[in-house]
Amino acid sequence: MEQKGKRPAVDIEIVHPTLIVGIGGSAGALNAYKALLDALPSKTGMAFVIISHMNPTANSQLALILSRHTKMPVTVAAMAMPILANHVYVIPPNADLFVDNYTFNVISPRSYGHKQIDVFFASLAKAMGVRAVGIVLSGYDGDGTEGCKHIRANGGKTFAQDMSAEVNFMPLSAQASGYADFVMPLDKIPDKLKSLAGALKA
Repeated sequence: MEQKGKRPAVDIEIVHPTLIVGIGGSAGALNAYKALLDALPSKTGMAFVIISHMNPTANSQLALILSRHTKMPVTVAAMAMPILANHVYVIPPNADLFVDNYTFNVISPRSYGHKQIDVFFASLAKAMGVRAVGIVLSGYDGDGTEGCKHIRANGGKTFAQDMSAEVNFMPLSAQASGYADFVMPLDKIPDKLKSLAGALKA
């Protein structure tokens, strides 16, 4: 007799995101994170990973603050945590973050100084190829530029915030390098992400 009420185990699977979107920022980026999350739908099929320069000793409240600007779950990334569609993740303080087969690898304490965005973007590029996206937001110095180079070299796409950035050193560095595919205001990025994801499905 056929047993009713039981589903085969293969029906239960983790939904991988169509794109993993790395979002890097430093000084002045908090308002940019909020604005971008405010503009993003809650059901994009993508995962978003926020790489923010934070004091190594800080007890970060960033995930809590950002959770007020999206209906997506916002979680601090942890070792071996699966990267799920329609979720937002935040880098832990004093850590370098890597992607490996749709899970996170966390190395703490960090060993690359203020290069957490480059480190994450390079890992994302290697792991995800055409499904990697990098977005460089407000901040000093040039973190993110080298990472954008890796993402583009592996077939992914890159964004730099336009002149709406409170501190424009980081986005301008990405633009000047030629490694930013798109330069646009934050409220225009969600539609472009949607079209990129749609092109991959086609």
